[in-house]
Amino acid sequence: MPISSANHRAEEETRSTRYVLFLATIVAISGFLLGFNTAVISGVLVFLRVEFALSNGATEIATSSILLGCLLGAAGASLIGDRFGRRKSLLLAAVVFTGSTIMTALASSATAFSLGRLAGGLAIGLSSVLTPVYIAEVAPARNRGTLVSMNQMAIVVGILIAYLVNWSLAGFGVSSWRWMLGVAVIPALVFFFGLLGVPESPRWLISHQQSETGRQVLTRFLGAAEADAQLAQMEQASVGEQGSWREVFARPMRRPLTIALGLAILCQITGVNAVLYYGSVLISEHFRGQTTNTALLTSVVIGCANLISTLLAMRFLDRWGRRPMLLTAAGGMAISLAILVFALHAPGLSTWAVLGSIISYTAFFAFGMGPVPWVLISEIFPNKIRGRAASVATSALWTGTLLVTFTFLSLIRILGVSGTFTVYAVLSAFSFVFIWRMVPETRGKTLEEIQKQWEN
Repeated sequence: MPISSANHRAEEETRSTRYVLFLATIVAISGFLLGFNTAVISGVLVFLRVEFALSNGATEIATSSILLGCLLGAAGASLIGDRFGRRKSLLLAAVVFTGSTIMTALASSATAFSLGRLAGGLAIGLSSVLTPVYIAEVAPARNRGTLVSMNQMAIVVGILIAYLVNWSLAGFGVSSWRWMLGVAVIPALVFFFGLLGVPESPRWLISHQQSETGRQVLTRFLGAAEADAQLAQMEQASVGEQGSWREVFARPMRRPLTIALGLAILCQITGVNAVLYYGSVLISEHFRGQTTNTALLTSVVIGCANLISTLLAMRFLDRWGRRPMLLTAAGGMAISLAILVFALHAPGLSTWAVLGSIISYTAFFAFGMGPVPWVLISEIFPNKIRGRAASVATSALWTGTLLVTFTFLSLIRILGVSGTFTVYAVLSAFSFVFIWRMVPETRGKTLEEIQKQWEN
């Protein structure tokens, strides 16, 4: 190949990478909003429980209402996303994000607060399905894992920023929670206006008989020659696919659906959201000598560990592979929780040993069980049913999140702190076995190559 031609191709590939990175960054703002809006409750609850005199049951409802919305939004995401397109559906989510944020910040009762959080959950559920799907559909195979995991990075950045906001605004008194919630209007508006410059997914366009428009979008991603090759591959892969719900549950899809559902549920019922959502309440109410400010600061440390591990995950996803990272994460989580349970029963160990094991557990989760399920869910299904199948899997994920969040305080009351985390440790160990037996490697394969894997 002549040097000038090679240089031109390298420049074209660089431009393509930058453009896809730009699109992934804009769309991943939804992940930031997901992380912020779900984690901000950790600090809000400290003040909300006082202002509205919430019981444990009422606290679980206020916390879980957003997750019920997430479940409903994820369940309807395929209907909306497949009919109207990924981009328009995400614009709708941005509008709902903004409205729900204002509603919760101005809530005058626990009921109004819960309804506002429910509406926010609808937007989160919708975007949590479509954001990784969109990124997977525009990303080249060589770095698809890294780009899709940008959504998870945005989630953990949102979580960390929520903890920092909670900590910095705690001095405003009982009404601090309103400011903690209200600042989310800013990223919600950035998300909306950013989406105005984002094109529709080329795979969605091609699957809806808009091949020429899809080719034009692909050309911006890949260059003319590569776009034509990818277009032919996509059109061939879509031949004979009806894109129906029956096809989602057909025999060839049973293994990928089992993998997606298993990972979606296990990554949540292993208890991470008990730490992320109730961490401040847990530390301030169940560990002696810990003030509200100390509890909020501890949440910031947990958020930092979450972010650092997610950055490491992004570095290794397309180098090391999905399967090894999942196994490392599940094993590390099980060991960390076992140490936590032991530390809770060992009087000689300080509170720092307990907090250290919680931080270790969170870090292992963020390295594998946080980002990788989102990547796999977005890439293991055929194009025509990807939206529907991702909706099913993501609904299962939010069901697991809702289950943990709605039962955590009750489990603490029934089993105690050590008994509750023993349950999560056992589930983490089970996750390791499930991954070892069921999950294949998809690193470096195009979406169409992965699709053929299930046909063999």
